Amino acid sequence: MIKKGVVLIFVFISSYGYAQQKEARSFNLEEAISFAIDSNYTAINARRDIAIAIKQKWETTAAGLPQINGTISYNNNLKQPVTLLPAEITGGPTGTFTPVTFGTKQNGSAVATLDQLIFDGSYLVGLKAAKTFLKYSENLLEKTNLEIRKGVINAYGSVILSKELVLIFEKNKVNLEKNLFETRKIFENGLAEEESVEQLEITLLQIDTQLNNVRRTYSIAKQMFNVSLGIDVSEVVVFEDSFDELTTQNIRLDLLDKALNIEENIDYKIALNYTQQRDLEMQLEKSKFLPSLNAFANYGTAANSNTFSFFNEEQIWYQSSIIGLSLKVPVYSSGMRRAKTQKAEIALEKAETDLELAIQNIMLELNTSKSNYQFAIDKYQNAKKNIALAERIENKNQTKFIEGLASSFDLRQAQTQLYTFQQEYFQSMLDVINAKSNLETVLNTPQLTNN
Repeated sequence: MIKKGVVLIFVFISSYGYAQQKEARSFNLEEAISFAIDSNYTAINARRDIAIAIKQKWETTAAGLPQINGTISYNNNLKQPVTLLPAEITGGPTGTFTPVTFGTKQNGSAVATLDQLIFDGSYLVGLKAAKTFLKYSENLLEKTNLEIRKGVINAYGSVILSKELVLIFEKNKVNLEKNLFETRKIFENGLAEEESVEQLEITLLQIDTQLNNVRRTYSIAKQMFNVSLGIDVSEVVVFEDSFDELTTQNIRLDLLDKALNIEENIDYKIALNYTQQRDLEMQLEKSKFLPSLNAFANYGTAANSNTFSFFNEEQIWYQSSIIGLSLKVPVYSSGMRRAKTQKAEIALEKAETDLELAIQNIMLELNTSKSNYQFAIDKYQNAKKNIALAERIENKNQTKFIEGLASSFDLRQAQTQLYTFQQEYFQSMLDVINAKSNLETVLNTPQLTNN
């Protein structure tokens, strides 16, 4: 009995822990955007790119700072090289040679070398390039955040659109099943034609197919939303915003009159970064015409012995040291340096043209986004009116059909029209939300700074 109690307690604790672990997350749209900017997979790697750029900047800077390297070497001449000397040096016969070995069998040395760059034009350009690359990485993160924001808005809207469609199709199905049931009864009593039943059956089959498809779409939309946030696709998420509230919040006519500061547009910033990089590449090639100057100093010690006695106190170590300068002067490269400089100049001219093209494309994108946003608002307002009219038409045909004043074909046509306008209405709501998001991305509003 005691063992059973322990098992039940363990099961309860495990179940409670599992329930806590699987507790549903809850987001409104702004909370979802903030969460995604922090946790989205692409955003995480974009921040890592900035960390890499920071290290790259220090790596470039450190190249011009003192560099100290140490070398320790040990040699054991298992077979010492032999040198032949004329024999007459040692009193031997002329024309013969005496084999002689020089040095000791073993030797060791330790040397420390200090190198210091004094002047190198390419180093100065490299420092500027490292800063530009860091700024480029920061701009890429900003663009990533803007794209994540737009993606989350689209994914959030797609989920609540699918949810609304599921609810409306379920409601339509219930109403159709009721109509079909009543019409069958009337037909069985001989007061209606079989075609009326068949028309309703066709409509019900279509609604049932669409409902099943929307349910699958709803499930996929939720998984896509989870991916955009950077969480597991199986996690349960509660969406706090209603579709009507979200659409109303995203109708801001003042955005249509807002002017663009081109310098705030992220695509302009990235195109400008690209131009700056090409300019630095040209400066780098020009710097190769300049001399470079380096200083060095080293200190070393060496010992020689026929046995391994380098750690003995009696071992003699001989010191050595040297300081010096190294001046490298470019003299002649058969026109190679000049060709590289000219190639870099052409690349810079191309980048400047691309920058101008980027400006024009941004202005075009701004005007297109404003037009699409205005159209989305107009379409939403019209869809709102159309659905009200379609509901009234469907209700009238429903009444006429029951009273025998309208055919089943007329009723089905009115129902199909209503279902079409329902889908258009909800889609127009999502279009308003997405169109505003696209316009805000061009305007870089709100500005999403680095985390």
